[in-house]
Amino acid sequence: MKYFIRSLKYFLYISIILILILAALAAFGLVSTDINVLFRDGYKSLLKIALMFFGVSLVYPKFGYTKRGAVLPGEYSEIRDGIISFMESRGYRLESEENENLTFRMTSSVKKILRVGEDRITMTRDMAGYVVEGPSKDIISIVYGLQERLNRSE
Repeated sequence: MKYFIRSLKYFLYISIILILILAALAAFGLVSTDINVLFRDGYKSLLKIALMFFGVSLVYPKFGYTKRGAVLPGEYSEIRDGIISFMESRGYRLESEENENLTFRMTSSVKKILRVGEDRITMTRDMAGYVVEGPSKDIISIVYGLQERLNRSE
């Protein structure tokens, strides 16, 4: 269900961006405001564009979100403060802490909006450390950064 909701969010996000771009172009008189002139097939083109956006929106969450293992040796009480300070330095705040599982959200409202509210990083405890889940581009740097910082301090 989470995957489907992400897809819908991205479909709306992409559609809003297109509408804003077309509205700006029309406001400056660079394109016609008539749909039949703006697109070759008129309103049929809008359906094709919507289907294309929907297809991209269905695929994007598959590649845009990932899980990675972070090898963080030590007891939770020993590494907890290091994890939280590292995440705060990356612009995240602790949202919740349940047992040894942590959830972080971005502190910047602008970044939250640009990411369509998909800014949550969840860290689930496992045998070797943590399984970190969230946006792919953040997860890679977070996992390697955490491992570097916490393994170096030993």
